[in-house]
Amino acid sequence: MGLGNYASNAAVNAAQKKQEMNRLLKGRTPEQQKVIKYFYQSGGCLSSKLSDEQYDSMLQAKLSSTNFKLRALDKLGLDESQVNEIEPVAFDNYDYDSNDALVLRGKDGVWRSSKYQISWLFFSSDQVYVYQYTFNMATDGKNEVTEEYFYKDVTNFSSSTDSVEKETPDKVSCSGNITYTRSNVEYNRFALVVPGEKFYCSMKRTDYTEAAIRGMKAKLREKKL
Repeated sequence: MGLGNYASNAAVNAAQKKQEMNRLLKGRTPEQQKVIKYFYQSGGCLSSKLSDEQYDSMLQAKLSSTNFKLRALDKLGLDESQVNEIEPVAFDNYDYDSNDALVLRGKDGVWRSSKYQISWLFFSSDQVYVYQYTFNMATDGKNEVTEEYFYKDVTNFSSSTDSVEKETPDKVSCSGNITYTRSNVEYNRFALVVPGEKFYCSMKRTDYTEAAIRGMKAKLREKKL
């Protein structure tokens, strides 16, 4: 491919992305519009676009506005005294894999997404209860799920590191011109496995989550004896 063709294709790509952004901006709240522009890195050097830190603060405010553990118990119709076989487990992280997730690598090297997922797992003497809430910072979209599994039906608790290819902003000039590149975004997931099905939870890989998964595996082995 010649240099002229490459530049032309990049310009077409940037133009398509601008049209895509403008379509998403329609009908959104001012806060949602800021989020959309952040993920498209819209604006030049002097624009008042969100910084990584400001986006993190907006996300944290959203997370802090709800006690998800209490919401989970309410949605599952449980009292905490009913699910004290082992300590409840909480997973949370960005959701990068969904088609409607906007993804960006921040200046600090951290991959962020417009979608975020919180999961809570509770354990009674014979069942595992799961609550999951996924929301999109760029829209009003949300998804709330509850599931129940008997230990006898669960074959494994597992974790994995996966990747998804996303087209994200690469270079942004002071004039506001943007080029895009395809990048592989790695992320971690927990899976509750039953025959023919896996229930996935986005998660951060930390000492807490590693210990929690070991504890769940030990409990499952005990219940299988």
